[in-house]
Parts: sequence; C-alpha cells; structure tokens
Amino acid sequence: MAGGGVPPARKDVSVADTRPPVSDHHPAAGDWWRNAVIYQVYPRSFADGNGDGIGDLAGVRAKLPYLGELGVDALWFNPWYPSPMFDGGYDVADYRDIDPVFGTLAEAEKLISEALDLGIRSIIDIVPNHVSSAHPWFVEALAAGPGSPARERFWFRPGRGEHGELPPNNWPSQFGGVPWTRTVNDDGTPGDWYLHLFDSQQPDLNWEHPDVRREHEDVLRFWFDRGAAGVRIDSASLPVKDPALPDLTEDRDGPHPYDDRDELHDIYRSWRRIADSYPGSRALIGEVWMPDAERFARYLRHDEMHTAFNFDFMSCPWDAALLRASIDTTLAAHEPVGAPVTWVLANHDVTRTVTRYGRSDTGFDFATKAHGTPTDLVLGTRRARAAALLTLALPGSVYIYQGEELGLPEVEDIPAERLQDPMYLRSGGTVPGRDGCRVPMPWSGKEAPFGFSPDGAAQPPWLPQPADWADRTAGAQTGDAASMLELYRFALRLRATEPGLGDGPIRWLESAPGVLAFRRTDAFTCVVNLSDQAVALPADTTVLLASGPLTGDLLPSDTAVWLRTRDGSGA
Repeated sequence: MAGGGVPPARKDVSVADTRPPVSDHHPAAGDWWRNAVIYQVYPRSFADGNGDGIGDLAGVRAKLPYLGELGVDALWFNPWYPSPMFDGGYDVADYRDIDPVFGTLAEAEKLISEALDLGIRSIIDIVPNHVSSAHPWFVEALAAGPGSPARERFWFRPGRGEHGELPPNNWPSQFGGVPWTRTVNDDGTPGDWYLHLFDSQQPDLNWEHPDVRREHEDVLRFWFDRGAAGVRIDSASLPVKDPALPDLTEDRDGPHPYDDRDELHDIYRSWRRIADSYPGSRALIGEVWMPDAERFARYLRHDEMHTAFNFDFMSCPWDAALLRASIDTTLAAHEPVGAPVTWVLANHDVTRTVTRYGRSDTGFDFATKAHGTPTDLVLGTRRARAAALLTLALPGSVYIYQGEELGLPEVEDIPAERLQDPMYLRSGGTVPGRDGCRVPMPWSGKEAPFGFSPDGAAQPPWLPQPADWADRTAGAQTGDAASMLELYRFALRLRATEPGLGDGPIRWLESAPGVLAFRRTDAFTCVVNLSDQAVALPADTTVLLASGPLTGDLLPSDTAVWLRTRDGSGA
C-alpha cells in the first residue's frame, strides 16, 4: 500500500486506522512562529467566490474548513491591496484597503477573525522597496515636476549624456533591462528619470525621507490593529540605496549601492518595536536573498526580524550531499542569533516542485529558467513526496505554497497571449516568467474551472488550467491514501502531535551514501533515500509514515520515511 493517509504495510506495522487525532489547533500565545506550518495564499489563484475568474477573499473564506483540515497554523497572503496589477499586486497603490477584485476591507477583517477562530493566524505582505505608479505619492510627484518636495520621496535624477538621454547609472533591473524610466515635462520635453529596480510601474521609495518611514510604521499598526499576526517583508534587503547612486562595478570595494545596506537594520528595529508593543506575538518575516550567512543572520538578531525565508534550501538540487550541506549551513547561520529556521520548497516565483525535481537539473535559478525544459512528472512527484517529509521533519517552521499539497506541476504551455508576468513581457518572451506556478487551484469536478469558480461563472479563470487536472483536484484526492493531499494531511497531523517536531535539536545519523538520516528525539527518526538503490531501514523501528511504498524492510530510491524506535530509547 502506498504511503499516504495510512502507513505503508510492513511486517511490524498494523494498517488499521492509525491517523493521529485532530488537535484543537488553537494558537498558543507563545512564539508560534518558531514551529508554525504556514500556508501561502496567492489570492488571485486560490478560489473565486463571485465567478469573475479571479480568486478573492470570499473564496478564501469558503475554503477555511479545508485549510483547517489540512492542519496549517497560519496563512500568508500575497498582496491583496488596490493595485493596477502590473506585477501581481506587488505594485501597491493603497496599503489601507483591499482591491475591489478581491473584496473589501470589511471582508479582510472577517477573514482574519474567522481564520483565527479555527486556530489559523494571518500574515500580510508588505512591500517597502516600492509602490505603484498609481500610488497618490507618485501621482503627486509626477504632477509637481522637477525639483519639487513631492519627488524627494522617490529617486528622480537627471540623465547622463549631453542631453540627459542616458540613465543616471548602470544598475540592472530585477526584471531585466534598465531600472530607469524617463519622465516627460509639461511642455512635452524629456524630463528626469526615476528609479525602479523592478517594473517601470513600481517606482522605488527613498527611505531617507521621513515620510516613507512614518508611512510604513503606520501601515504596520493598521494591520496589527485588525488582527494580523505578522508581516512578510518583500525584497527586504533592497529598500535602502546609496544616495550617490554610484555605478555598480565588478571591482567594487565597500557596501553594495542598493542591496543589504547597513542602514536597513535601524528600519527593521523600529518595526520590531512596533510588533513587540502588541499583545501576543506578532512576527516579522523577511524575504532575504543573501549568500553571506553572517550578513543574513544580522536580520534575525533579537531586536529585528523573527524569521527569514531560507532560499538556499528551496533552490538546492535533489542531492543528498548538497541538501545536507544546505541544512547544516542554514542551521549554523541561525544558531548564533537563536532564530528558528524556515523551510520552503516552492513559492509564487519559482518552478513548482514536482516539475523541478523531474528534471536533469533539479535546482532552481532564475538565470537558467528556459522554455522547453523536459521533465519527468512521475519521478518529480515521487521526489516531491519525499521532500515534503524531509522538510516537515526539520527543525523550525515550514511554508507550503498553495497547490503543493495537491502535487500540482508547473503549467508550461500557457498561450503567449494569456501570459501576464512582467518578467516574461520585459524579456520579449525569452524568459518563461512565473505565471506557470500561479495557475488557479483545482478544487473539484472533471473539467475547468475545476471548482475554482462557482458553477455558471461568467468568466474563465484568469490563467487557463490544464484539461488533465481532474485527478489533481482536492476533491479527487480526498480519502485516497496514496494521494499527495492525504500525505500532507497525515504528515501535518503527526507533526502537530509528535513530540520533538517543529523547533528544536537535530542529530545526524550514520547512513549510506546518498541517504539522509537524522533523529529529532530518541524516539523519532527521518530517513530519506536519494540514492539509486534501496537501503535497509534501521532495526527495531516502526513506520509512522512513508512517502511511497516500502519493500519489506527496504526504503526505495527517492522515498522518505518517518520512524519510531520501538523501545523509545533511541538505540
């Protein structure tokens, strides 16, 4: 029997109903973020409540029982604010309201409250690096003209060259191309340039301006007052720039002109003071892409962020030695500051796990993402199941991107005219972009929209769903012990009830080449076989859960297993 809702058959295991009990799952008042399983909701693609083809807050509220049954501790919502949606909502026009396509502020308040009644906290997204070009500040800045105080909240600069026709410096855009756009004066002549590290519709803020600091601090209070348990800080290492805006050079000596500047830490200390002023435990969670482990850890000092995303593990290839090195390096980076590690396999920006793990190159790098890369979804799914158990057994908190629990693949055949990601558009179509991991969720039924929208919806989903997703819906997988959904449900229940899981110690065990084996407690062991041969399971153990079928006492390739030592001694 395949591992899923019940343990796989083994001579010392009963296959009677051994599903762990559903806990009351009510959030404790302590440091919940150290152990939490956090589910990422990309609202546009989660569930459509009104039939317009776009996910909304009504859809999320209707699916709260599903999320409660799944067993998650918190929801992280990608931006739901008013926005022109040039970059999936990361171009924010107003932080104190909800975009009408998603609902209303009153609905957001109800969603936060109703989720908390189920023991599920809410984390909202903050984007400090930039705002939308439709934000009132930027509209005012354009209208005010060169040299005006309104423009000081942004980075307006004259161009270089004889007639100012060249960008002010040589910085690259995160989305490709030049991160500067030239304005047009009232008389129709070319004007100053403004900086946007991302899309031209996302002008960068000047964090030296006191208005920018005050505004973001007030936004934090606004959402904490409405019950948000935390904020996820987008592109957290980018907001502060060198005021001189110097060229980026290969032989640069000293701080980077716009990434990981020391001035950031004073900003996040002020945010931490605000979070700590609220009852309970409000968490600051950083999106910090940082190859330097020591500098990464600075963001997690006791008076700054609580946690930060672990991108090294997410982008690591399916290789035992590399994964162990990533785990060890990550744990070592967090240990000096006492911060918990976060583990994540996928998010709204990267290739979905079952697709990535089915390729010859199982790592992830934006620079190498290309059209037409072949994948073996059977192999990728087997590895993704094993990776889920590995991730959920590691110390710290875990993030699950919506649809990973369904084993959704990357959708790589979306018609070009339906693609909306600026990474794709700005590249002239050479870069696949991120729409393939943002395709709307399949909930039920035999054909699109697979329950994403209500019956008789006026509009199809904003991105097309593959016709062959009927067996990947939540409805089709519910009750199927071999399904990805039931594997996640069972694993999350075990994680919530098994002593020693979540934050805490880990001890590596001796293992064969290509095998990861570690113990969380004397009684709990995780073994993951990434080699090309089956390996023997440890003696005197009972299987709690396996990611796939076992062969007697052998653990097949690309399979993970959770074990309990029968005498509990750890011997």
